[in-house]
Amino acid sequence: MKLVVANLAKEFNRRAIFSDVSFSLELRDSLAITGMNGAGKSTLVKILAGLLSETRGSIEYSVDGKAVPVDMLRDQIGLVSPYLMLYDEFTAKENLSLLSRIRSNSFQIEDRSRELLQQFGLWEKRDEFVRTYSSGMKQRLKFVFALLHQPVLLFVDEPTSNLDEEGVSLVRDVIEQQKKDRILVVATNIHEEAGWCSKRIHLKKI
Repeated sequence: MKLVVANLAKEFNRRAIFSDVSFSLELRDSLAITGMNGAGKSTLVKILAGLLSETRGSIEYSVDGKAVPVDMLRDQIGLVSPYLMLYDEFTAKENLSLLSRIRSNSFQIEDRSRELLQQFGLWEKRDEFVRTYSSGMKQRLKFVFALLHQPVLLFVDEPTSNLDEEGVSLVRDVIEQQKKDRILVVATNIHEEAGWCSKRIHLKKI
């Protein structure tokens, strides 16, 4: 997979959020998106993940040299973000089962779910309603969601939000694993988290 972004710009109600954003990413690349609050980090992530449209510029995904629409890559993209909503009235296990039905992957959902829930310390809480989870537990579950289908491209917005020291360590492990042979994009205004990545773009508040 390859991602090429050229002269990207976004406006809301004629107000510029960011402009002239350009970069390219291939396998084993990692990119940090930095900037002050309100500079458009989350907006850029949403656009790259196909959740918002750009105002100007272009985004091109390609696989084996052939351009592929982002809508055709849903099963290859993972997203962790503050705006990712979980179903509070369902258990963690039910949430993951629902996601597996939405996606088209043929992997073994039971085995993969167990592996990730154990990795993130949530296995014993798998049958409890998500509404009873702490904010840190919900953040861990978001990582389980994002990693369930083993995405080629992982977007992480505010990766360590609400996490304790153990949770941060788990996230670091995920980051290092993703960078080995896949693509990673981290949106953050924390210097240490930006340092996880080999490339960086800084959005200035307009």
